[in-house]
Amino acid sequence: MSLTLYTNPMSRGRIARWMIEEVGAPYETVVLGYADKMKAPDYLAINPMGKVPAIVHDGRVVTEVAAICAYLADAFPDAGLAPPPSERGEYYRWMFFAAGPVEQAVTNRSMGVTADEQKSRMLGYGTYDKVVEVMDQALTGREWIAGDAFSAADVVFGAQIVWGMQFQTIPKLDAFVAYVARLTARDAYKRAAALDDAAMPMAA
Repeated sequence: MSLTLYTNPMSRGRIARWMIEEVGAPYETVVLGYADKMKAPDYLAINPMGKVPAIVHDGRVVTEVAAICAYLADAFPDAGLAPPPSERGEYYRWMFFAAGPVEQAVTNRSMGVTADEQKSRMLGYGTYDKVVEVMDQALTGREWIAGDAFSAADVVFGAQIVWGMQFQTIPKLDAFVAYVARLTARDAYKRAAALDDAAMPMAA
C-alpha cells in the first residue's frame, strides 16, 4: 500500500492531513509551493487544477478535500470513520453541506461579495446568515455532526468552523466553541497540526 499526500500547510491540505492521521495509515508527504511546484507539469499531471490537496493511493488519484475524506474513510474501514452505508444520510448531508454552502458563503463574505434577495436565490447557500443559523441548529445539543460517533463528516464540517473562528469569518457561537474544543482535543488533530506547522518553512 502506498499513500502520498500533496499539500501545503497554508491550504485545505491541513484537512486532508488531519483525515489521514485519523485513519492511521502510513503516508508520504510532498509539500508544494504556490509559486512554483503547484503549477509544475509533474503535479499538473496529478491535478490539472494546480491546487492542493491531492492524494495518490495505490495509483488512484483523489482531489477535492471532501472527496479525499470520504474516500479515505472507505479505504480504511477499520478506522470506523464512516457509518454503515444504510446509515449515511446525515453523514453525506453535512459533509457536503460544509464543502458546498458553508465554504461558498464564507469565501464570498470574506471577499466582500454580497447578493440582494433576488440574486441570493441563485446561490446554493442562499445567504451567509442562513448558513450560520443552520450550522448552529445542527450542532446544538449534538456532540458530533452525523450521529453519536466522530466521523469523516466531522473532519470536513469541523475544519470549516475551526478555521472560520480562527480567521473570524465564522462567529464564536456557543455550540461552535464547544465543538471546536472537542475536535482540537483529538490526538490525530494535534499530530496533523504539529506536522503542518513544522512544514511552514517549505510553504512559500
